[in-house]
Amino acid sequence: MNHFTYGPVTPGLAFLMSCVGACLGLLCSSRAQATQGGARWRWLVLAALSLGGTGIWVMHFIAMLGFSMPGSKVRYDVPLTLASMCISVIVVGIGLALAIGGVHRRSALFAGGGLTGTGVAGMHYLGMAAMDTSRPVTYDTRLVALSLVVAIVASTAALWAALYVRGLGATFAAAPVMGLAVCGMHYIGMFAMRTGSEVPEASPHAVHGAEPVEFLAPLITGISVVTLVILVVVAIWPNVEQMADDRDFDVRVSRLTRMKTTV
Repeated sequence: MNHFTYGPVTPGLAFLMSCVGACLGLLCSSRAQATQGGARWRWLVLAALSLGGTGIWVMHFIAMLGFSMPGSKVRYDVPLTLASMCISVIVVGIGLALAIGGVHRRSALFAGGGLTGTGVAGMHYLGMAAMDTSRPVTYDTRLVALSLVVAIVASTAALWAALYVRGLGATFAAAPVMGLAVCGMHYIGMFAMRTGSEVPEASPHAVHGAEPVEFLAPLITGISVVTLVILVVVAIWPNVEQMADDRDFDVRVSRLTRMKTTV
């Protein structure tokens, strides 16, 4: 197996997209904490799309574009691949909602981190299950367990950052750490794969599904466009400090209005 068919291109681009998704996710989650009601839920959806979609799922499948098995075909089951994307976005959204909306921050953080990490690991292995090769594949259970631990720790750290990291400087510093953790989980899971001569009595079989480039490239491009739209929204929307100033201004105006009405 070759995890780096195109050299540093795919892991480098995967890490970059993971950082972008993490950065946008942090910016959206900070705005979610500064709002209430429907506005909070809209920001949480954007944060889940950014972190779960771009930061995790896109990173995973960009890295998969660099995966190959010499002498073996690789195809992808379309419904399972799409299901893995949905799982990634949903579990990140639930984790963020738990962490941000929880009354007891610490317990909510660990509950959200455990749920999100397990879901992210599930996304990874569901995405791997969607991959059909002409040779059977098994996994080293010890490395699978390690990848699960890394996913839970990375998810908990990501939720902690979503709760407490503020300002562009801190966000830009936290994003590469989160991106590195996500990439680490992915490649640990990939190195857990065993195939060919490593699998006893392995025999080639016909493969079914979509070509990686024909299917994954348009899908990744589409999500990247969504990421660009989210970036524009975040750029033109007031930051957390400006939102706080606007709330203070509205409170003052409301008080003045009540005073005039009373007089």
